Amino acid sequence: MRFITLKNGEKYYFDRMKIMGILNATPDSFYEGSRFMELERALNRAEDMIKNGVDIIDIGGESTRPGSEPVGVEEEIKRVVPVIEAIREKNKNILISVDTYRAETARRAIEAGADIINDISGMTFDKDMVNVVKEYNVPIIMMHIKGTPKDMQKNPQYDNVLKEVKDYFIERIEYALKNGISKDKIILDPGIGFGKAYEHNIELIKNIDYFSDLNVPILLAVSRKSSIGIALGNVPPEDRLEGTIAVTCYASMKNVDIIRVHDVLENKRALMMMEALK
Repeated sequence: MRFITLKNGEKYYFDRMKIMGILNATPDSFYEGSRFMELERALNRAEDMIKNGVDIIDIGGESTRPGSEPVGVEEEIKRVVPVIEAIREKNKNILISVDTYRAETARRAIEAGADIINDISGMTFDKDMVNVVKEYNVPIIMMHIKGTPKDMQKNPQYDNVLKEVKDYFIERIEYALKNGISKDKIILDPGIGFGKAYEHNIELIKNIDYFSDLNVPILLAVSRKSSIGIALGNVPPEDRLEGTIAVTCYASMKNVDIIRVHDVLENKRALMMMEALK
């Protein structure tokens, strides 16, 4: 059974697939239903997620949708830190991850109560990120990305997407280990939609167990993304719930460790049914 070690030394076991709920303190994330700029609304959303069985709440302050413009570090901190503080004040036990590739945002978020760093760049955009992970002894989610959010969807090319993503993961694990981050602090995310065409995304989802021999937890984040929209006949984000639930069910059969979703209740119920059938 795979596990990570949290900053307090406690082991967190993936005895079942965990649900990570998306909470965006942004005005421009691709799915309107995930935007919660006002603190009170963000806190109410977090409380709903907790009530509905979320395992991890992932808080982001910058949209990384294709073509998006970056925000400044101070603006990102201003968006995420009050939300983390408010959730932590009301709930001491729920796991919180901060969705950022900036070391200073990660540092401030951890000091505010975050437990995990979710870095879309796999610690490549900000070279100081590795020092923050080491200093605060927190787990790091390292995602695969080709390019940057601004340009990643401009005709991405792969000879073998599975092998190239796996080679990237191997290199990132080696980098982490070389810099004093132990393997029980690492989670990997293949980065669906981040520098990949529809065919690449489907190939990665279908073969997500290709990465299981790396012996670290695997996160899959596909909720309401464009690949689901295409598969369902080019429907918009608000019409992609059923496709998202299908991916959640498939991921549970492939022993994925974390599924990152917008709609906690619906995906939780689907997962409960899958667990009953198993």
